[in-house]
Amino acid sequence: MKKEVSIVGSGLVGSLLSIFLARKGYRVQVFERRPDARKTGAYQGRSINLALSDRGWLALQKAGIEDDIRKIAIPMYGRMLHDTEGNTQFQPYGKDNQAIYSVSRGGINIALMNLAEKEPNIRLHFDTRCDKIDFEQSTLHLTDLADNRSFTQASDVIFGADGAFSSARLSKQLTTDRFEYRQFYINCDYKELYIPAGPNGEFLLDKNALHIWPRGHFMMIALPNFDGSFTCTLFFPHEGPQSFADADKTGVRNFFSTHITDVMPLMPTLENDYANNPVSALVTVKCFPWTNGKNFGLIGDAAHAIVPFFGQGMNCGFEDCYVLDALLEKYGHAWEEV
Repeated sequence: MKKEVSIVGSGLVGSLLSIFLARKGYRVQVFERRPDARKTGAYQGRSINLALSDRGWLALQKAGIEDDIRKIAIPMYGRMLHDTEGNTQFQPYGKDNQAIYSVSRGGINIALMNLAEKEPNIRLHFDTRCDKIDFEQSTLHLTDLADNRSFTQASDVIFGADGAFSSARLSKQLTTDRFEYRQFYINCDYKELYIPAGPNGEFLLDKNALHIWPRGHFMMIALPNFDGSFTCTLFFPHEGPQSFADADKTGVRNFFSTHITDVMPLMPTLENDYANNPVSALVTVKCFPWTNGKNFGLIGDAAHAIVPFFGQGMNCGFEDCYVLDALLEKYGHAWEEV
């Protein structure tokens, strides 16, 4: 049985995968290019709250950590549509209190990293960049960014779980014949905005709904956080009239006064959030094959990134972990079969 596993990326999928593998008896090393978000708050101003659905919960349940994540998840029983006149309409997602769950991207990632670190077979390494992968030797070539030191890490199996712009996938693209890859952007970017809690910590909107302001060529959504606030995401065209290229801080309040009237009084930091939070692109990634059939695999967004409107990116990645775990059980840890 191959015992040593390296994972590139400590995001949602990389952290969950490490837990699955550690509990199967593997010794797991996780390498993350970014600093430890638990110390830096790296997600500040650049996030989309996520909607956790049944396919994601199934993986968390199988990993034995469902109860831990439910502590930081808020049920949303439907979507609340806000029209231009300030009227609302609630549309339930299902029957009998069926819900999807709002989770902060940073919050759930931190929870998963904390759970991973409790496993004796897992070690997390931050500020460590993957430069390339030697697939024949099953070796990562890495750089410790803290002291600019290069080193290598050999293991039996390597996973690329480092997101849509995966360096692990790039190594496969550059060294593998007939590797199919497609990447395309939509003409829409996103920016994080914010609705704070009320003066007594109360929610200023219905906390058990996913709020949507649909406006044709753009929209805003708001998902609840445990502190009574809402993380808002403005999806806006990349360029052209009424776009991120056209709008600026000075005009954003007038724009909201016209198009998103009802919520504007709840956003006292609107101008500063709009001016200071970055604009981020939305990309879809498709590739094949995801593995080399012996010692390497891509997983999560590194294999199949998707724009957030379907609410399935995190859930698909978690389901990857669930399916991989089931395959390991079926084939008795014979990676060539998996």
